[in-house]
Amino acid sequence: MTDSSLVLVANAGDSSISVFRLDGDALERLFVADGLTGTGTFAIDRERGLVYAGVKGATSDEPAAIVTLSLDRATGELTPRSRFALPDGSVSYIALARGGTALLAASYGGDYGFVAPISDGAIGEPTGRVEFSKLHSVLPSSDGRFAYFVSLGDDLVGQFELGDDLTLTPVGPGTAAAPAGSGPRHLVLNSAEDAVYVMTEYSGEVLHYVRDAATGGLELRSRANAVDPAAGLVRGEIGGDPVANHAVWGADIHFGADERYLWISERSTSTLGAAPVAEDGTVQDVGSFIPTEPQPRGFALSPAGDRLIAAGEKSRTVSLYAVDGAELTLLEQAETGAGANWVRFA
Repeated sequence: MTDSSLVLVANAGDSSISVFRLDGDALERLFVADGLTGTGTFAIDRERGLVYAGVKGATSDEPAAIVTLSLDRATGELTPRSRFALPDGSVSYIALARGGTALLAASYGGDYGFVAPISDGAIGEPTGRVEFSKLHSVLPSSDGRFAYFVSLGDDLVGQFELGDDLTLTPVGPGTAAAPAGSGPRHLVLNSAEDAVYVMTEYSGEVLHYVRDAATGGLELRSRANAVDPAAGLVRGEIGGDPVANHAVWGADIHFGADERYLWISERSTSTLGAAPVAEDGTVQDVGSFIPTEPQPRGFALSPAGDRLIAAGEKSRTVSLYAVDGAELTLLEQAETGAGANWVRFA
């Protein structure tokens, strides 16, 4: 059973972040941080007790930003410390690198991504910037030498070397292609970091890229279906209405325990599913689909992999599950807030 730990949930509709304590089979909400306009992403520096939250512009005089907050692990209280303005538009994904001394971000609406230094929780001016259409996520390698930006609009993963001075240099051609029209969205690296897996929004697939640890280069190796074929969904497309069109609407992806499965969420059917990962890293089709919170944009698994918490954009609750392989058992639903869309264990 998982140890007692903190869980943070962003509620974009309420412009808030809920802080829960997970103790076995129960979630207790400790604190709600308000005033975080449209927040839909954050990253946690556990060692320093800091949270970096992306917010939208509240007024014409207050642009989008990344707000740094201090986290009190005893009480769950979040206290704002500083604000880094984003005049080119809000970000959809934030990740930390090099022990919390560097921040990476991707902007879906602004078509840009960047890296910037961090000192005592304060974000410095960007040292590297990339531009692709509808950037949706970014992750660094664990050694902080490489960074991968996922572009939904250009159907690619940007691959870059992260210099000692936090500059970005293209690796090889600078990009690894995804299937045309697939809409790559979120990504994960395995623990060996010889593979990258990407969830697509429009084709509803998990893409498996082999990664060269020395050069950082990616090569597409396998792909698997992550959408329930019985649901009768049509392929999604940029600018389309997935609800009206009953279209594929893939969202998030995370590893399960021992990396035997890749968990995914699909919003049109409001389901979670687990794609098996073979010993050679290739990924296989999801075999079963589990109903969850309405329109599940974000979810997370506990460090031990035995608990999963899912949030729904059309719900005011989060669902807590016990995880056994590719099976989920609902333990509890807990009140969080409107438009819940991002979940992380702290």
